[in-house]
Amino acid sequence: MFGQNGAVFGSALDFYHDSYKIKVLTSDMAYGAGLSRFKQKYPEDFYDVGIAEQNLIGITAGLASEGFKCVATAQSCFLSMRSFEPIRQYMGYMRIPAILIGINSGFALSYFGNSHYALEDLSLMRSIPNMTVLSPADAGEAVKAFETALKMNSPVYIRLSGTVGTPVVYADDFDYDYQKANIVFNQGNDVVFFATGSMVYQSIKAAEMLKNEGISAKVIDVHCLKPIDSDTILKELAGARLIVSIEEHFTNGGLGTAISEVLAQNQVATRMLNLGVLDRFCEVGDYQYLLAQNGLSLEQIVESVKQHLG
Repeated sequence: MFGQNGAVFGSALDFYHDSYKIKVLTSDMAYGAGLSRFKQKYPEDFYDVGIAEQNLIGITAGLASEGFKCVATAQSCFLSMRSFEPIRQYMGYMRIPAILIGINSGFALSYFGNSHYALEDLSLMRSIPNMTVLSPADAGEAVKAFETALKMNSPVYIRLSGTVGTPVVYADDFDYDYQKANIVFNQGNDVVFFATGSMVYQSIKAAEMLKNEGISAKVIDVHCLKPIDSDTILKELAGARLIVSIEEHFTNGGLGTAISEVLAQNQVATRMLNLGVLDRFCEVGDYQYLLAQNGLSLEQIVESVKQHLG
């Protein structure tokens, strides 16, 4: 109900505050990230640096180097792009174990326009040595990703996608292992979807529609893009007529590219359809309109799969 932002910042953060020496930092996103209650309850552990994402990372690195468990959050587009160089230096090169949380990833900020779409962040973050990159599918998995990040002694980027009311993928509790992708729909392997973030639910619905047309499908939630679960990818594509990568991110550098690297490194030849945001700037509109421009509506996904199956 609260979306991924609300689940992490409105629920999990408060629950774990006393177990870790947590400091929360943001760039003018206290309200937008759902941090208002935390700010009031723990004012000594909250820092709003204003619209200055580079400074956000510098201050985060300084506090983390003093032994605090630091959580820094900002709009994904600005956290990943405007702050890329300090993140590379402090979290990558110096291995400072901070948790970076990008909110409103993909097309979530629909009417704010192309300047606010976060479509490069997976590509950028997974290019940084020593960085773990997590992309949960729903609010429950976002909490589990955050719990895991708190226990790690290395830098982590968590990409929160979707908005309030984002559909639930995991209706029941489950064991979360960030190094293992999860099979969330399993009705055969004519088509195997490898999906991440908001596109996991979309892939499940597409698989259900394909099943009604006599095409069996499997959906795998690739919730960790670095390190990527190569073993599961190689195992689950065996026997598939078509594998499909799908993400609310540019097709360059994200999940599809990561899977292609796994295939190339293991000398595996297979039919692959890479669905994602096209290499262009979009016409501004609502969320569904933006998805449709890039072939990511439910009907378009199903039609693309059928065409590639021949």
